[in-house]
Formats: sequence, structure tokens, C-alpha cells
Amino acid sequence: MASFTKHRTLSGEVNMQRSITAALIGFFLFIITAAAVSAQVDVPRRTTAVTYPLGELVMVQFRGTTRFPRMKGEARVKRTSRNGTEIELTVSKMPRPFELGAGYATYVLWAVSPDGQVDNLGEIKRRGFFEFDSKISVTTPLQTFALIITAEPHFMVTRPSQAIMLENLNPYTTDGKAIATVPAVQYFGNSSDYFRDARTPEIAEVDYAKTPSTILQAKQAVALARYAGADRDAQNELSEAESLSKNAEDSWRAGRSEESVDIAARQAISTAVKAESTAAVRKDAREKRNEKTRNDAEIREAENKTVVAQNQIDSLQQELAAETRRRELAERDAVNYSNQIKDLRDENGRLRDELARTKADADAVRSRLSTLEGENQNIKAERDRQDRLARIQSAEPGLIAALRQVGTVAKNERGVVVTLPESFWAGPRVTSFAPNADTRLTTLAQVINNNPDYSVVIESHTDNSGTPDQLQTLTNDRAQAIASRISSLGVVSTRIQAAGMGASLPISPNTTAANRAKNRRVQIILTPSLN
Repeated sequence: MASFTKHRTLSGEVNMQRSITAALIGFFLFIITAAAVSAQVDVPRRTTAVTYPLGELVMVQFRGTTRFPRMKGEARVKRTSRNGTEIELTVSKMPRPFELGAGYATYVLWAVSPDGQVDNLGEIKRRGFFEFDSKISVTTPLQTFALIITAEPHFMVTRPSQAIMLENLNPYTTDGKAIATVPAVQYFGNSSDYFRDARTPEIAEVDYAKTPSTILQAKQAVALARYAGADRDAQNELSEAESLSKNAEDSWRAGRSEESVDIAARQAISTAVKAESTAAVRKDAREKRNEKTRNDAEIREAENKTVVAQNQIDSLQQELAAETRRRELAERDAVNYSNQIKDLRDENGRLRDELARTKADADAVRSRLSTLEGENQNIKAERDRQDRLARIQSAEPGLIAALRQVGTVAKNERGVVVTLPESFWAGPRVTSFAPNADTRLTTLAQVINNNPDYSVVIESHTDNSGTPDQLQTLTNDRAQAIASRISSLGVVSTRIQAAGMGASLPISPNTTAANRAKNRRVQIILTPSLN
């Protein structure tokens, strides 16, 4: 569990008729989804962390992962000086957890910090039989973090499972202010084979919808403890957890109050988690004892080998004495072999020279091969560049036609230029958008996303009415406002450059009101990226 205080307010309900047809649809959806989850591969995941400014209300949208793309979520996040970061999360269209496979019984909200630390913020309790909506309100001392929602076997897990259901997107504020993000936060979830093991038990033998969530969680907590080896290393704790789980289930079947059943089930979950951790500790201690036993055996074996080695040394010393006597006899034959040795040395020298020449030839061949490979890579790179240029040129008419929905379109040596008129803004000297600007901004973001081979330069201009500093600040803020808005609509921020030009580049003399209106403009230049 996270080390900080959490205040949870959970609510959710779904009103649906439980007809036979709907039950059959849910059953087949469960079978298909369980098969997809069981085949999932554990891999590191990346998400986006947000730095929440003090006192600023930030809106964060959530998207469902590929497993359940229909899921949605929205959070209202505000960092305060007294309570830390307050999070109010609303989720909708959440499926029943057991649709993901036999291993899941509830949902948990997690905070992921930029260093990869994951904290359990709280459980999202399910309500209803099919998809349901719910809310959760929590507080965390963190300032920079990502939010994810996972399906879990029970609410006391300390690592997120690989069943990621929702991830946060880039944040936004009501006034369009840019919020700092960390776009590549990496973390690892629970990599236990339990979630892919064919032996994973069913979490209930009766109708899932009629079984309370905490009863299902208690069953899974006990199963996880047994899977971790508690039936060997924490038998008493496991037995107590099983007894508490059975008591909770018996209370539910006997019609006891929901609160008493919930308390009993959560006590069973806590005891099962304790059994699981105790089993892990005792297993580690047993393995250490086994390791010491193996080390002692290896020491005894080494001592035996030392005795054998000493015997071998004595034998070798005897052989050395005999060899010395043989050498004295062989020295008489040394003179006869001296000429043969000279011939062998000469031959050895000749072979060394030949080997050196062979190595030099091989080095020359390798150098030529490396040169040819480099030339081939250059040719391939140039061919790829030409192909990209041809692709850009063939798609350019369609790009220009699409951009005409946003503003006036022209083409020059810098690329395709879209000019946004002064009517794009709420007034001549403000940085807020006109009411009809959102539609064109959405169209602009879609066109840019559909043409990834272009980089985007946003240049804001104005007339000369005002001081240079005022004009520079105005155009800087306008350019940055457009950049922030299209970035929040999905355009990768690394493709965007925003700059305010002040009144330095007028297209007409600032002598009349009409000319000054022409000079108050924003130009968006789409330049082909050929590298």
C-alpha cells in the first residue's frame, strides 16, 4: 500500500436489464477477452508524467488501452500547499474485471513517478453487472507523476499487473496554459507467471455478478499466497487466511450485512497478503541455508582435491627425476639435431613472412569491402530521400486542399504556408481564441497528424501599434497558444517550433487600418523533413 494518506470516495452504478440475450453476449465476451489476456507478454511500458503547478486546476483525459479502447476517463487535478495533489477521477464504460481472465477481481489506481516508482492510490470498486461508471478521490504528495488504472486480483497489491486499462493523455487547462510533462516514463508491472498460468483458479464457482468484489478478492489473495508457496513456508498464516475467507463467504451466503461481509473479506485479504510475504521471506531464508550447505560441500570437495593434487605433485617430482636422467642421455644427441633445428628456424621465418603478406592482403580486402559497404549505404540513403520527396510531392495537392479549410494557403521556398487572419482571435490585442477557432484548430491538427513528413513552424505577426516589447510579447504568446492547442490535440511537440515576430515583417505599410489588419496575422509553415 502507498505510504501516504488516501481519501477515497467511490461511487458507481449501472442500470441494465439482465436478459438472457445480454447474459450470453457477456459470456462470449468473457471467453474472448480471457484468451487475449492469457497470451500477453510482460514488457516494460512507457507513459507520460505530468508536473502539476501549485494552485492550478488541470484537466487530464484518459484513453483506454488496446484491450478495451471503449473505456474513458477524466481527472480534475489540483496541487495545494496544504493537502498535496488532489485527484478526482471519473471513469466510464469499465468492463467487469473478471472479463480479463481468471486472475482479476477489481481495479486499482496507480501513480507512476518519473524514476519508475509505482504507488497504489486506491481501489475502484465495481458496481453492476456489465459496464459501469465510477469515481475516486485521492490525495498524493507527489507533484510529477502519471496515472494508470489496472485490473488486479485484490486491492492490496504493491505492483501493477500487466492488464493496463487506462493511461493519462497530455493535460490541459481551461485557459490553454501549457503544462510541463515527462513524455517517456518507464515502469515495470507485476511479471509473475500467475497471470498466464493455465492452473490459475476461477475466482468464484457461482455467478460473478452476484458475488461481492471483496469475496472474489479474498479468494484471489489466498490463491496468490498458495501460488507463492505459502502452503509450504507459511502454513499457519495461509490456514488463517483460508478460514477468514471462508467465514466471509459464509457470512455473505447467510445474508449478513454488506459492511460486515466487506470487513471480514478485507481481513482475509490482509492475512493472505501477510502469508504471501511471509512465504517469500521464509523461502529466501531456506534458499540461503541451502546455499550455505552447498558451499560447505564445495569446501569439503576442494579439500579432497587438495589431497589428490599433493599426491600428483609427489608423482610428478618422481617423474621429473627420471626425466632429468633421460635428458642427460639426450644431450649427446643434441649436436646431431642442431642442423635440423637451423633448417626449421629458416622455414619458420619464411612462413612468418608469408603470413604477414597474407594478413596485409586480407586487410586490403576488408578495407575495400568496408568502402563498398559505405558507398552502398550512401546510395540507399539517397534513394530513400528521393522516395520520401516523391511521396511528399504527390501528396502536396491534397495537403494544400485540406489546409484551405483553416486559412489562406500559399507555397514558397520555405514550404506550404497557411495564413490565419486576425479574426482567428477574440480581439486585436488578446491571446484567447475566437469561438469559431476550435473547429479550425482541430482540422489543422488532424491535417498535420496525417502528414508526418512535415515539420511545423508557427510565426505570429502584428502591426506597429504599441511598444516593441509589447508587440513581441503578444506575438510570442499567440504563437505559443496555437502550439499548445495543437499539441494537446495529438501533434507531437518535437515537430513544432513557435516564434513571435513582433511587427518586424509587415506585408503592407502600417498607414491604414486595412493594412494594419493585414499585418496582424499568424503564418503556419509546413516544411518537408527529408532526413
